[in-house]
Amino acid sequence: MKRLISVGLAAGLAIMAVLAGCSSTPEKIRIGEVTRSLFYAPQYVALEKGFFKEEGLDVELSTIPGGDKVMSALLSGGIEVALVGSETSIYVSQQGAADPVVNFAQLTQTDGTFLVARKKVDNFSFDQLKGSVFLGQRKGGMPQMVGEYVLKQHNINPQSDLQLIQNIEFKNIAASFASGTGEYVQLFEPEASRFEQEGIGHVVASFGKESGTVPYTVFMTKQSYIDSNAAAIQKFTNAVYKGQQWVASHTPKETAEVIGKYFESIKPDILENAVKRYLEQGSYATDPILDEAEWNQLQDIMDKAGELKQRADYAKLVNTTFAKAAKEGK
Repeated sequence: MKRLISVGLAAGLAIMAVLAGCSSTPEKIRIGEVTRSLFYAPQYVALEKGFFKEEGLDVELSTIPGGDKVMSALLSGGIEVALVGSETSIYVSQQGAADPVVNFAQLTQTDGTFLVARKKVDNFSFDQLKGSVFLGQRKGGMPQMVGEYVLKQHNINPQSDLQLIQNIEFKNIAASFASGTGEYVQLFEPEASRFEQEGIGHVVASFGKESGTVPYTVFMTKQSYIDSNAAAIQKFTNAVYKGQQWVASHTPKETAEVIGKYFESIKPDILENAVKRYLEQGSYATDPILDEAEWNQLQDIMDKAGELKQRADYAKLVNTTFAKAAKEGK
């Protein structure tokens, strides 16, 4: 009898151990990023330094080109979290979505593009763009809206004061300029630094500096997912904050080394220079909080671009609870 009790007790303990092991299984979250960009360095750092794993998450990252495709994946349940421009959540809201897409953790806080001239320009002024051929970004996206916003701030009408090209896919813009299209182009890093190194073009201005602080790239999810998975979203945001703080406290070279595997075709010195440029102009948010002033600036930019049907409610489409708790260490 004692032997049976002993065996039964051992079996029970074994089952409890198995159950305990199951309960510690990392929770899986699938991220869909709109493009592979070193503009998202803190995200890659969080992945490579194990910050998501420390929070008990198993994060799967995929690149889904195009904000509309990212939103389709999110809304259909193909991913749990989207990393894309905040304007996409507004577009979804404008379409009358019953389950709104909510911004919960900001990653970048300025535009990430630079104005690159084909020829070296001394003492550049935006007036020099008048009459030129300008290779811009896709209509309706944040790069294009910010680009046009900045031009208008400098009293340039994008539709009449220059020849604006907007019919080239995002992934082909750099190659089009390199092959001879346009006198000026709006580019992200590391293409801007690479073009300078190769003598293809020269950075003459930063759209990020010119347009101010905006919620340029943000992690977002459906309200229904937040309602059912608040703890997971908090863990996710904690990891993002750790990545942001790591990038802010380390050299561009150290960051470039950590994220290098995501950009194997880019030379290390170009990666380092590009990270340095983004750090110097404050493009990487140092915490995940999306404040209302930034939200209003975003809508001002959208409004001037003719892409805003009506102002979107900050309280409805932005949730700072998780970001504030992450910053406070809760």
